[in-house]
Amino acid sequence: MFRFENLEIWKLAINYAKECYILANKFPQKEQFSLADQLRRAAISVSNNIAEGSAFSNLKFKNFLDISIGSALETVNIILFSIEVGYIDRKKEGALYEEAEKLIRKIRSFKSYLN
Repeated sequence: MFRFENLEIWKLAINYAKECYILANKFPQKEQFSLADQLRRAAISVSNNIAEGSAFSNLKFKNFLDISIGSALETVNIILFSIEVGYIDRKKEGALYEEAEKLIRKIRSFKSYLN
């Protein structure tokens, strides 16, 4: 088993990516190869960077965690933009926004733990 597989933040990031993929599939067909694809790539980047960073020293790992946070924030921006242009409903996706907040808090907390 790899180090990252035991991390709660990795498990949360995988679940978050799954939810973002489900959301991206709701986008209009014309957005499937642009905005929806960007959402999917940013979402999977969160767990990818946690996994990749876990192979290095804690100092390097913290840099990968920063990238994970940036990717999570990128997904939030895409979600907010998608609400603005009417692709998704604010009420339905409020839980995903809250999940992103929780994930970012946990990653930051874990990053502090590595100090």
